[in-house]
Amino acid sequence: MDKMLYVAMTGANQNSLAMKAHANNLANVSTNGFQRDLEQARSMPVFGDVYASRAYAMTENPGTDFTPGAMVATGRDLDVAADGDSYIAVQAPDGSEGYVRMASMNVDALGVLRDGNGLPVMGNGGPIAVPPEQQIEVGSDGTISVRSMGQGPEVLAQVDRIKLVKPDPRTLVKGTDGLLHTKDGQPAAADATSSVTSGFLQASNVNAVEEMTSVLALSKQFELHIKMMTTAKEDDESMARVLQNT
Repeated sequence: MDKMLYVAMTGANQNSLAMKAHANNLANVSTNGFQRDLEQARSMPVFGDVYASRAYAMTENPGTDFTPGAMVATGRDLDVAADGDSYIAVQAPDGSEGYVRMASMNVDALGVLRDGNGLPVMGNGGPIAVPPEQQIEVGSDGTISVRSMGQGPEVLAQVDRIKLVKPDPRTLVKGTDGLLHTKDGQPAAADATSSVTSGFLQASNVNAVEEMTSVLALSKQFELHIKMMTTAKEDDESMARVLQNT
């Protein structure tokens, strides 16, 4: 069978994977803190007795766009957004350490400080726990301070400090849990120069128009690959009829 069919099939397959990535980005255009996924494919020459112009399409390792999203004011003291290239450390469901760009924090019934997805926010020695309080304040350096029950407004006690990190983007990868992790699985070192802004969340960095344009372009390419597969099938059937008549 003509190798054209397989070449066109690889192109259609990679177009399908790329459309899934862009569709996922579009679905998260309003998800605070979401960082869009990147897709890329490259050509791989077909080895053997074939035309040099033929090449398979092969997926490259997917990546993530680490560009910070816009800051969205909420006015809520426990809403914090990491500044610049910084990240907030949280405990992933599997117990490892993950990183997010913002956290809409809450205190659960056990006093554990959790982000909007229910993940414990990490401090200097593990998940942050706060005592019964009347008010919680988050400093720009991530310091968590509380005014305990029955105390005056001038009495604030420092409980812990949010672990802020600033790893090299090349060492980060997005996991299936939606969190960023280090490629080697080791926790990133705390960064003393990192800071957060209280009362703000970080919006998604997805550009809806750009993603929709990419989806439309990939759809047209997918249709072209299907037409090439159909042509290869028709050519094969025509050749079979010729051989039968000889």
